[in-house]
Amino acid sequence: MFNATSPSGLASQAQLLSLSGLEFMRGVRAGTISGAPIASLLNYSLDEVEDGRVSFVGTPLFEHANPAGGLHGGWYGTLLDSCMACAIMTKLPQESVYTTLEYKVNLTLGIAFGTAIRATGWVDHVGRSTGVSHGEIRGVDDGRLYATGSTTCLILTVTT
Repeated sequence: MFNATSPSGLASQAQLLSLSGLEFMRGVRAGTISGAPIASLLNYSLDEVEDGRVSFVGTPLFEHANPAGGLHGGWYGTLLDSCMACAIMTKLPQESVYTTLEYKVNLTLGIAFGTAIRATGWVDHVGRSTGVSHGEIRGVDDGRLYATGSTTCLILTVTT
């Protein structure tokens, strides 16, 4: 698996639209399609891809701290946005893409720097124009619940 380091490293629109969302996500997992550049910056990676379910694993670092020295809430939000939206992606047919319309995050416990976590998203509903999913962040070693979230994604059909 690898993450794009420039725009030319991302999948082309033709490649993206020629695959179902599940095929695309499996390609990212297999390393035949690049992952999101933000994953390198925030120290997380795609771990599991199933129909309607996606998991990322990651470890927050000091570089992800807020000014008070705790883990920035944006780290939680990015991991949850990634797993929940990508779960919706697995349900999309060819020539369809998604974009996050809104998401909500609830932090239940602070994550210490260096703690390995798993962020998992599950699809609740995918229709013609929107998809809804929920997710959670849990510790890999202790199973503790650190955050939950929900999202609504806009689904777009693109014809070339």
